[in-house]
Amino acid sequence: MPMNRSLPTGGLAQLRSAYPGLSPKFQGIADHILQNPQDVVHLSISELAEVTHCAEATIFRLCRQLGYKGYQDLKIALASDIVKQPMQNIHEEVQPGDEMITVAQKVFNANMLGITDTLQVLEERSLSEAVKLLDEAKRVLFYAVGGSAPIADDAYHKFIRAGLNCISQTDTHLQVMTAALLDSECVVVGISHSGSNKDILEAFHIAKAAGAKTIAVTSYNKSPLAQLANVKLYTSTRETSFRTEAISARIAQLCIMDALYVGLSLLRQQQTLDNLQKIREVISEKRI
Repeated sequence: MPMNRSLPTGGLAQLRSAYPGLSPKFQGIADHILQNPQDVVHLSISELAEVTHCAEATIFRLCRQLGYKGYQDLKIALASDIVKQPMQNIHEEVQPGDEMITVAQKVFNANMLGITDTLQVLEERSLSEAVKLLDEAKRVLFYAVGGSAPIADDAYHKFIRAGLNCISQTDTHLQVMTAALLDSECVVVGISHSGSNKDILEAFHIAKAAGAKTIAVTSYNKSPLAQLANVKLYTSTRETSFRTEAISARIAQLCIMDALYVGLSLLRQQQTLDNLQKIREVISEKRI
């Protein structure tokens, strides 16, 4: 039976308390968490499963036995133990006494680091394959929810300029509905920092079953979304410890989509230029 979730203990204390009654398999996972709590809050459930040599389902069962809803719930509890200053839950580098210009500098620096780190992990072949899939697609759908949803909307706003037949879909019901109607000439781009969002994964499964090609934009190479995708594009940010979604990850995601848009535009130069001129003409009517 799950332990009482209202116990006044943090994640580490709760794990130590439950440790003697855990099975040997659970104790092996617990050993790694207790010895490396600061590392574990950075890992997806897939990555923790890999380093502890067990199945994701085993980790989930351990979380439930400890009284947590799931792995993310456990990570939040661990983070509360590790973070001694409440302000770090808002932004890891910000201090309570910081002036606004200092706050801005720290936020900007975190975002710039995210962009630089992402550029280092991006692979030429993956970028080229993604652009090729987009160029050849009969139809492209950008799927995202939550904090990643604006990235999908921005992608739609950009890619229509290159003449891409595309749409941004951030409603989870419409995602599965549209995914079921795809075929082998269609491409789905899933945008998820964690790569473990259930709704995006469901839409990906349905799209793949229909024959569509898939592109994942995510931060974790062992995430379920990455494992499903035909092409994987990774972001790399250092600000993922204490939130379900990093602030700087969204900036890195935007940069990836910008790079894909420019790459596609280079393949469709005249069409893109013609479309841009048409857009400028109609947009000019919107200005005073």
